[in-house]
Amino acid sequence: MHIIETKIPEVFIVEPRVFGDDRGFFYESYNKKAFREKVGITVDFVQDNHSRSTQNVLRGLHYQIQQPQGKLVRVVVGTVFDVAVDIRRNSPRFGEWIGCLLSAENKQQLWIPPGFAHGFLVVSEVAEVLYKTTDYYAPQHERSLLWNDPDLAIHWPLTGDPILSAKDQAGQPLKTAEVY
Repeated sequence: MHIIETKIPEVFIVEPRVFGDDRGFFYESYNKKAFREKVGITVDFVQDNHSRSTQNVLRGLHYQIQQPQGKLVRVVVGTVFDVAVDIRRNSPRFGEWIGCLLSAENKQQLWIPPGFAHGFLVVSEVAEVLYKTTDYYAPQHERSLLWNDPDLAIHWPLTGDPILSAKDQAGQPLKTAEVY
C-alpha cells in the first residue's frame, strides 16, 4: 500500500499493491494493520455501501452533522471524480476541497475523515462505487452542501448538466450550512 498526500493533510489517496498476470489481478483493498501503520490512525469500519450510477450523475456533497462518517471510497466499475470538502469551522482549511479521479483501472481509494462533506460525479458511462464508513447511516443527521456553491468553486469535469437528486438540488451553500 502506498499513501499519496493531498493538499489537505487529513485526506489522502491509498494506492494498493496490485498483482496482475494473464489471468487477471489481485489486490488487498483494505488491511487494518497496514492502514494504521502507513497513516498512523486506527479506524473501525462499521458499514459498507455500494452505489451504481450512470454518466453525469452527481451525488453529494453529503455529510452527517451527528454521527459523522469517515469514508474509504473506491470504484470497481468505471470512473468518478471524487470530492472531499473540509467543513470543520475551526480548521485552517475550512471550505477547501480536493478532487481526484478514482477508477476501476487505477484502483486508488480516497480516505475522507469525519468532518468532511463528500460527493462524486460519474464521468464514465456507468460507475459502481464502494465505500466503508466509520459510523452508521443516520438519515435524520444527513446534510447536503450545494454542489455548485460559488464559494467552494469546485471544478467538476462536467460534460453537460449534472443529474441530481431532489436532496442534492436543495443543498445549502457553505456560508449558511450547519457544519462542525
